[in-house]
Amino acid sequence: MDPKILAALILFITYAILFSEMINRAIVAMLGACIMILCGILTQNAAITGIDFNTIFLLIGMMIIAGISEKSGLFEYIAVCCVKKVKANPRLLMIVLGCLTALLSALLDNVTTVLLIVPITFQITKQLKITPYPYLLLEIFTSNIGGTATLIGDPPNILIGSALNLSFMDFVKELTPIVIVVLFTTIIIFDLYWHNKLHASDKDCQSIMRLDAKKSIKDGRLSILSIIILFTVISGFIIAEHLHLENGTVALFGAAILLLIYSFMHTPQEREHKISEAFNLVDWTTIFFFAGLFIIVHGLETTGLLKIVGNKLSDFSQGSINKMSMLILWFSALLSSAIDNIPFVATMIPMLKSVEESLGGREAMMPVWWALSLGSCFGGNGSLIAASANVIVAGIAARENHPIKFGRFLFWSIPITLISIVISSIFLYIRYF
Repeated sequence: MDPKILAALILFITYAILFSEMINRAIVAMLGACIMILCGILTQNAAITGIDFNTIFLLIGMMIIAGISEKSGLFEYIAVCCVKKVKANPRLLMIVLGCLTALLSALLDNVTTVLLIVPITFQITKQLKITPYPYLLLEIFTSNIGGTATLIGDPPNILIGSALNLSFMDFVKELTPIVIVVLFTTIIIFDLYWHNKLHASDKDCQSIMRLDAKKSIKDGRLSILSIIILFTVISGFIIAEHLHLENGTVALFGAAILLLIYSFMHTPQEREHKISEAFNLVDWTTIFFFAGLFIIVHGLETTGLLKIVGNKLSDFSQGSINKMSMLILWFSALLSSAIDNIPFVATMIPMLKSVEESLGGREAMMPVWWALSLGSCFGGNGSLIAASANVIVAGIAARENHPIKFGRFLFWSIPITLISIVISSIFLYIRYF
């Protein structure tokens, strides 16, 4: 069989199984990667070269830092402080939690953020005796929106940034303005719809106000250390390009330093156990999913199939960067709404790289790359299965007996996604054309 057809068939079957959610996604990706090797499309050495270890190191480093920081109670402390600042007003609380989710998604990543924020949201809404539904919806949307602003906020950005060797500040400078506009537009829409529907009794509000934020801190030294390491790593991202360092190295180094100091905060007898616990904070399912996915996409690239598809895409846009940007923006949003945006972006990157030269090179193609980032990240709001953060929130909500129905979610997600992409289209046109 023609290697191009065989590679395309492996990709199609992998995507179909991923979409069905019948089998763990890491297993599916690993099987797909191994089949690429067994079929002779790639050798084992070629497969390993296809893995983007900068992305892998970045993910592992940030997962360790965020996980140890969470153990200190730092994020719960921040959430309680926010609640008390707005005097437990349900309307203002929704706005504050939405903004906090966006901010943490930009500084950590959106998956880690929802794992931290959503359980706290349930605690607060239970005490106020109000529905958690609008809060959960807004946290899903703002996690994907806020994550769009930085290199580390959303997995598609991590992939794009690593593939193009973009810096942390490249994303901040280019995407933060549009993220702020989309974020506040989304919050205004939610506030207009929900502000008259959220009410809590004075008694329940007072019970929340009696909470002592300081009691949320489980380990004061660890919380201070976590803040120092987190902001040092983010500073490292900002200056990494000037030091000729990869972002993955910066994240992994920060994680290693935090682990070292964390280990010495315990007795010699406890150290091995505590470090093992810390490594268990890494989402190895996601790590192996990425590794397998990189190999599958590298197999497609090796056969030349992605270059052929990329040239067809270039012909369709008639060589116009303007048309290509808009095409990629809307195409990315549509596809990312239907399937997980991570495998989609992993497939698109080598395809777009293959047509860079014909469209004027890397610098000329940058609007197209930013369109891919905006479309895939904002498209992650398009459905419950479109982004990992969405799936996680839906899972937690189901366990708390507040399931988020697929159809009901679409009632909100389709308008929010469309508005986001329209704003992005206007932004790209004004910014570049």
